[in-house]
Amino acid sequence: MDLSVLAYVVYLVISIGLTVWVARTLSSNGRIFLSDVLHGDEKLADAVNHLLVVGFYLVNLGFVALYLKSADPVDNTRGLFEALSVKLGVVLLVLGVMHLGNVYVLNKIRRRGLLEREQFPPVDSDGWTGPTPAGV
Repeated sequence: MDLSVLAYVVYLVISIGLTVWVARTLSSNGRIFLSDVLHGDEKLADAVNHLLVVGFYLVNLGFVALYLKSADPVDNTRGLFEALSVKLGVVLLVLGVMHLGNVYVLNKIRRRGLLEREQFPPVDSDGWTGPTPAGV
């Protein structure tokens, strides 16, 4: 078998496996953030979570497919490992950046939701709060 073809097969198997693993991790843990942001609306949290996972798959698998082509032919075992290390390293970096981007966006949305919840006054406008004790 041609070593370039072997490099492609190994690259695709590992890259797709890593993409699926990261997507599942983001999906299961991101759902908690989405549920909190969406004030406990579980159906909406599940729907948004599913849409985010689909987008994650499309972007990452598209990148994996575009990055498949190798400029240099693989002639020996050393070249095989070098080609795989570069390709898989770039895929891991892209997955890491996508993961951090997802976490950042989810955290921003969560913080905005927490700020919106805190903007309500502690009592109704016609309510009354007693004076605070002296020295407190």
